[in-house]
Amino acid sequence: MNVKLLHQMLTMLFHPSLTLISRSEAISASRGVSAKRSLASREFALGVEALERFVACEPLRPVHKCVFGFLALESDPVDPRL
Repeated sequence: MNVKLLHQMLTMLFHPSLTLISRSEAISASRGVSAKRSLASREFALGVEALERFVACEPLRPVHKCVFGFLALESDPVDPRL
């Protein structure tokens, strides 16, 4: 996985000021953002997998499995303050 791309995605999901290690650790401890961070990583992985399958011209069923998995993760309730 491309670390720079993951960093950009997490910056969009959270806030640019939270990318500083000390600040993000403090907020992680107070708000418990590990669940959202884990969810974002899984969503990202499913999105990449769906794109790889689509580009490889696989049948649509395996592509849709990844997309529906991504959408199911999106429907999980997460604290909006994170």
